[in-house]
Amino acid sequence: MKSTLVLKLLAPVLAVLLWWWGTAVGGADNPILANMGPVPAVNSLIGFAQSGLLAGTIGVSLYRLGLGLLIAAVLGIGIGLLVGSLRWFEAASSAVVQFLRMVSPLAWSPIAVVLFGIGSPPVVFLVAIAAVWPVALATASGVKALDPEWLTLSKSLGASRWETITSVVVPGIRGNVATGLRLALGVAWIVLVPAEMLGVDSGLGYQILNARDQISYDLLAGIMLLIGLIGYAMDWLVQRAFRRWL
Repeated sequence: MKSTLVLKLLAPVLAVLLWWWGTAVGGADNPILANMGPVPAVNSLIGFAQSGLLAGTIGVSLYRLGLGLLIAAVLGIGIGLLVGSLRWFEAASSAVVQFLRMVSPLAWSPIAVVLFGIGSPPVVFLVAIAAVWPVALATASGVKALDPEWLTLSKSLGASRWETITSVVVPGIRGNVATGLRLALGVAWIVLVPAEMLGVDSGLGYQILNARDQISYDLLAGIMLLIGLIGYAMDWLVQRAFRRWL
């Protein structure tokens, strides 16, 4: 137990030491790198929190992330159920789905701005279009992997299509959907930050640009650290929640 805890703590400690060495020692002659070390980054975050802007910045980013993921989950599960259960729908949509999922979500940025203007709506759109495909593909894979005898038994008992979906299909694909949602969370979080650099005046992505424009590289490093910590915490919470759900 103790050895496992030591191993879990070893990598973060080594990473921080490497970060410190790369900025304070290796980058000592570079004024930008010298200001991006762990101590300046943490101090800048403390100052940012004391300014009263930290909570609002995190809150608006999480709001955009949550709304985008909700849209992606609804659409992704619906698409996955259709693709996994209807062969004709899979054949008809396969080329389109593969094409759309291979287009970088950020390539949609100009279209998102034209359609939704500036502010949160285009950010939510980009998050949703990035996150929908992991959910859809994982759901479709789960439907295809269901034991055909379950479906046959359901039909023999006179269950309607809706009853079959709610009583057999949905419980049988929970693990796949959970995996898809976890992957979608990671993709969405990565896309959120650059998406918030497009004509918005709030959020973590905006603060990255703002820190750069103000030549505040210590705050830039601090926001990067914060993004990583929040992403790690969300993934950890999702894992724990899905373990109880499953």
